[in-house]
Amino acid sequence: MAKPTGFMEFARETVPFRSPLVRINDFSEVFTQPQEQHLLKQAARCMDCGVPFCQSSTGCPIDNLIPEWNDLVYRGRWQEALERLHQTNNFPEITGRVCPAPCEGSCTLSVGRSPVTIKNIEKAIIDRGFEENWVQPKPPRTRTGRTVAVVGSGPAGLAAADMLNRAGHTVTVFERADRIGGLLVYGIPNMKLDKQVVARRVDLLEREGIRFEMGVDVGKDLEPAELLARSDAVLLATGATMPRDLPVAGRGLNGIHFAMDFLTTNTKSLLDSRLEDGKFINARNKEVLVIGGGDTGTDCIGTALRHGCRGVTNFEILPKPPGERAVDNPWPYWPRVLLTDYGHEEAIQRVDDDPRHYCVRTTEFLGNGHGNVAGVATVNVEWTRDGDQWIMRDVPGSARIWHADLVLLAMGFLGPEQQVARFLGVECDRRSNYHAAYGEYATNIPGVFAAGDCRRGQSLVVWAIAEGRGAAKAIDGYLN
Repeated sequence: MAKPTGFMEFARETVPFRSPLVRINDFSEVFTQPQEQHLLKQAARCMDCGVPFCQSSTGCPIDNLIPEWNDLVYRGRWQEALERLHQTNNFPEITGRVCPAPCEGSCTLSVGRSPVTIKNIEKAIIDRGFEENWVQPKPPRTRTGRTVAVVGSGPAGLAAADMLNRAGHTVTVFERADRIGGLLVYGIPNMKLDKQVVARRVDLLEREGIRFEMGVDVGKDLEPAELLARSDAVLLATGATMPRDLPVAGRGLNGIHFAMDFLTTNTKSLLDSRLEDGKFINARNKEVLVIGGGDTGTDCIGTALRHGCRGVTNFEILPKPPGERAVDNPWPYWPRVLLTDYGHEEAIQRVDDDPRHYCVRTTEFLGNGHGNVAGVATVNVEWTRDGDQWIMRDVPGSARIWHADLVLLAMGFLGPEQQVARFLGVECDRRSNYHAAYGEYATNIPGVFAAGDCRRGQSLVVWAIAEGRGAAKAIDGYLN
């Protein structure tokens, strides 16, 4: 633990973001640089709780040694804190930026007080590690002669590649996009995760001996069977990339896009030309409607504001979360409470109104007579409980028309694309995910494994890292 009485002496103070009205003018990261004394004081709040739920199954999926590195930061022993952090987390510079921090929801201080600012401290440790050049490539001393092909370079694929490479296996990562990183590059906007942060880690992995092949779409450019024949093991880490659609009348109108298409084209254009090539879905001077209230929806709001949209509205079909934990949502589970994320904050500052509208169901997309979307028809819904089930009903007389020039569908994902699985004969579960038992990660095809969102469904980056690490352990056992 850190200071025994720190949690009583110091209040929780998060590291602030840059001013909303300033940061919407660029795509630079929203974060500010914290003062060391601030971090020492916040680390001092880590109490002697006996059982650190922050690193339990309800807290951190990768079992980060949170109390240990909090204590080391409090004592100014930053390099040792970095060593502890890297023991369980391959990419703390990424989780420290984009993870929603379930560890903080499970922090013992969440019972009656505010949790430790774990995420801020994690980010500070790894950022300092890179600044001080403590993070250096460590290639394996010997090679096993075994080869592993990893399909997909998202957090699960990269974490698995890292661990397998450390074990001495020769690892090649195949990525169909033009940059390594998967959703870390094209799924998460630059203001949340600067792409140089990802590139820095990829460069480190490459210097440690991992091979990366970009622009290779396994199943199109490379036969999966050929890949399996020339590898001792194959890991499928392709993500859950099939978006949930909204098949209502008018869906074929121009100006209705999946959120990931909007975010991906924006980031690619930003990296290629600082948006000067115009090869992105532009929200400038448009009334934007985002359907879906998760992280992806928030990212769409933030991106549209940076384009200079005229206005932005966000629909969520579920009820507005409560301000505090409900009776059926006890600690140490993730608090299902109302959160105002960076994009919401920016929209509120920009137009002086919260863009979020709850219990709204879209019934039809409306056109302008020339094939373009001009609005949507909606109805409000109410939710009632019938035993263990929630039942949704339309509210009579609540129909409404909303103006929209650009509609972004951010309603989550249904599972992985099936092309690779079909070629290899990999079985899928009832949700269309690649079937592989948790902890074993082996599919029905000998030598073929699966991990990450393509196995467990859409989830958090930290869960993808955990899956990649677990799959690497399983593959290493298989190879040995």
